[in-house]
Amino acid sequence: MLMKKNLQLVGILSLLSITMAFGQTKLVEKVTKKGNELVIPYEKYVLPNGLKLVIHEDHSDPVVHVDVTYHVGSAREEVGKSGFAHFFEHMMFQGSDHVADEEHFKIVTESGGSLNGSTNNDRTNYYETVPNNQLELMLWLEADRMGFFLDAVTQKKFEIQRATVKNERGQGVDNAPYGPIWENLSRTLYPYNHPYAWPVIGYLEDLDRADVNDLKRFFLRWYGPNNATLTVGGDVKPQEVVRMVEKYFGSIPKGPAVAKDKQAPIVLNEDRYISYVDNNAPFPALVFDFPTVPSGHPDEPALSCLADIIGEGKSSFLYQKFVKTQKAIQSSIFNNNNELAGEIIMFVLPFPGKSLAEFETEMREALVEFEKAGVTDENIQKFKAKYEANKIKQLESVGGKVSTLAYYETFRDNPNYLMQELKAYRAVTKADVLRVYNQYMKGKKAVVLSVLTKDQSGNVIAAAKPDNYKVPKQEYKSVNDPNESLTYVKGKDTFDRSKRPGSGANPVVNVPEFWTDKFSNGMKVIGSRNDELPMVYLQLTINGGHMLSASEPQKAGIASLTAKLLGESTKKYTAEQMNDELDKLGSTIYTYASKTGTTIGVQSLVKNLDATLAFMQEKLFNPKFSQEDFERIKRQQLESIKGEENVPSSIADNVYYKTVYGKSHIFGVPTEGTMETVGAITLEDVQKFYASYYSPSVSELVIVGDITKEAALAKLDFLKNWSAKEVQMPTLAASAPVEKAKIYLVDKKQAPQSEIRVGYLTNIPFDATGEYYRMGLMNFSLGGSFNSRINLNLREDKGYTYGSWSYFDSSKIPGPYTVSAGVKANTTDSSVVEIVKELTNFNKSGITDDELVFTKNSIGQVQALKYETLGQKAGFLSNIIKYDLDKDFVKQQNEILKNMTKEEINSLAGKHLPMDKMAIAVVGDKELVKPGLERLGFEIIELDTNGEPVPVVTAPAPSTQPALEAPAGAASPATEKKKKKK
Repeated sequence: MLMKKNLQLVGILSLLSITMAFGQTKLVEKVTKKGNELVIPYEKYVLPNGLKLVIHEDHSDPVVHVDVTYHVGSAREEVGKSGFAHFFEHMMFQGSDHVADEEHFKIVTESGGSLNGSTNNDRTNYYETVPNNQLELMLWLEADRMGFFLDAVTQKKFEIQRATVKNERGQGVDNAPYGPIWENLSRTLYPYNHPYAWPVIGYLEDLDRADVNDLKRFFLRWYGPNNATLTVGGDVKPQEVVRMVEKYFGSIPKGPAVAKDKQAPIVLNEDRYISYVDNNAPFPALVFDFPTVPSGHPDEPALSCLADIIGEGKSSFLYQKFVKTQKAIQSSIFNNNNELAGEIIMFVLPFPGKSLAEFETEMREALVEFEKAGVTDENIQKFKAKYEANKIKQLESVGGKVSTLAYYETFRDNPNYLMQELKAYRAVTKADVLRVYNQYMKGKKAVVLSVLTKDQSGNVIAAAKPDNYKVPKQEYKSVNDPNESLTYVKGKDTFDRSKRPGSGANPVVNVPEFWTDKFSNGMKVIGSRNDELPMVYLQLTINGGHMLSASEPQKAGIASLTAKLLGESTKKYTAEQMNDELDKLGSTIYTYASKTGTTIGVQSLVKNLDATLAFMQEKLFNPKFSQEDFERIKRQQLESIKGEENVPSSIADNVYYKTVYGKSHIFGVPTEGTMETVGAITLEDVQKFYASYYSPSVSELVIVGDITKEAALAKLDFLKNWSAKEVQMPTLAASAPVEKAKIYLVDKKQAPQSEIRVGYLTNIPFDATGEYYRMGLMNFSLGGSFNSRINLNLREDKGYTYGSWSYFDSSKIPGPYTVSAGVKANTTDSSVVEIVKELTNFNKSGITDDELVFTKNSIGQVQALKYETLGQKAGFLSNIIKYDLDKDFVKQQNEILKNMTKEEINSLAGKHLPMDKMAIAVVGDKELVKPGLERLGFEIIELDTNGEPVPVVTAPAPSTQPALEAPAGAASPATEKKKKKK
């Protein structure tokens, strides 16, 4: 007892010493983990300027995650000034007083880190994950843009980022299938002046109307330290973190006081019917949007459970009514709760046949069917198990833990809210679910949105009901800016802030310890133990996949179809029963096919691993392959293929691969197949494919998680006893290399953006320590990072794109080198010019000294981030076993990188960037983009969406014979043609 008292006294003195040592920074609370409770340990501090600091200490990996969350999202904007918060997400990467333009990304990348930012309705956050020796540099960076930002904001930067935001909107909204759904719902559900009535990305007219001073005033109002939470987690010592934070953030003045907003609940007096025509959507859609409650409301857990029962999983009411019966390709529902309001959204993507009006009736009937069936104990059990498993998975990485702490501190004023939330979700009852259904959905009014497409005749299909609601015109009226009187005041320091902090020694990074085995049936096994979370991942890869269709290309897509059918009924369980049992365990089993293999993945809590593996065994060895499942999955795959023919990015990928691989190569055909090839597949074909090619002799198993080798192998008798069969991998057809650079143009009418792919098929397979690895090093500064030449040119300098990248993509089979970009339609020709210019210059002149240093620093230090999560470890081990890599291959890579010379890079560039032999695929509005492309001097070949040449229509040669005279009273052929056309 005396010892315990002494320990308590030491703890109190320690806290007092922290408070004294760091001036006025106050330690608010310290939370530790007890036993097996689901808690993230942390210390919480508050600086005198109001900045909240949360620190999570975790020495499991030499990694640090830094998150700055500002309590400002689109909800803090004014009517007519939408998109400002998201705009700042971009602007704050553009430099500050002591960080040059385009340098923020470079500093983090060169430090071996990754970074990004995100904006939603209620908050904006910026985050970096770096090796532990880079923490002080990250804090210096974040402090500089918090307190020393505005003087670096120039009109030029403003215009470039405005163009970038427009490109992002074009790529994610205007040029994306179903992209405009959410803003249509929001402006219809909420009053015109409600903070959620406009989209986070903003309206183009508001962005066009804004000027740089509007943005500066918005920053002064919302981006002060008293409206921010700084969360640091990972391999850190809290006292050192506090010292650094006080140094770099302590002098930044407070911003204006910030009060939490509160909005009246949304009540609709009638159903609001709206519609819009989506030129990119492959299928029509029908969406119901019911208003509910804000996040944190006591009804939130029950609403989430309600949504899960109605529309999630194969036993849900929506799946059974629409997908199972082949009335819809997809159906779903989700509960969305934000800080000020919430909504429950239900939607279906129907197959052609029924009208949207009929679907509206059936969607309402599905709710009645739910009401009649009621809620079962099993429903509640499944929901709670899935919820807890997902929460555990969120804590797999230090970034996940930090993000969780930051969210709870920002919106609950309590980083430890996870325990309270768990308690609320665990307490949900059947009565709670029925109560919230009656309160928020039964007989309640909703926004009903019809997403309209065109039928085969080009006519727009009918909406569920005629539109009866229009957005009030007041929505677009500007108001006087209440922030005009705010002034910019910088903090005063006792140190030279312009001196960038140095970094300590690079952390010692040990690749995961792993074990290997090989079963007598030929299956290779590799595993690694990690006891940070009570979880296990298994990944079984059966080599072959889409590649196997090389011997029978007329049935391409069969690998994908077979993998999907493994997720359906087995001889013992229906798909619904299997899904329900896995949900009760909080486990997941998924299957998919790729170009070179079929993967069966398993995620399970350790305590439920035996039961989960029994279901894996059932799926793998006892698929039912019923005619009913086959017809449904085949139809879904066909409709998905048909839909992809309308999506610009998918069209570009498919046409590009067909061009670089050639028509005779199986990789020139999409993994999903084509309408013709999938249409030809029978159930017998699937059964034969499964019987012929699923074998342990060509399989590899990866196991990572909280399990030893001995315990894992003891559970795998069903795989050890799997009978082997001989499987011969096909000889792939030789591809026909592009002999001369040409433009392959696909017409996508009215597309606001063009998709561009430039590249060629290499002859180099994957090699972790050979020429292929060196080719990746060569490409890093050209197109492999944010600060690469291609991206900085097209995005940061020109404002043509939201992002552009280049990469080599080989497996055991040589793959292509590709440059990819989605660009504004009116910059299509200019973008092609710039891409060609960058490739040509790098091919001829090679890398600069600074770029070589950047490459070595970036790749040399990123190793610390590669093995943190179970998924990352599984990927690492998968490569070792697939490519039979040496145990010390990472060490060999580091030596290659260390000794890489400028001359070697330049030699690789000269050899592997043959611009004159690259295909240039462009998908865009032909009428708009072709004239500019024609001026570039490349031959242009027009293709359809399937990559087939478009017939050239040539006018007939003028006749040298005298014109035939028409009989009296008859129309001339020319007149008759005009009549028909009219």
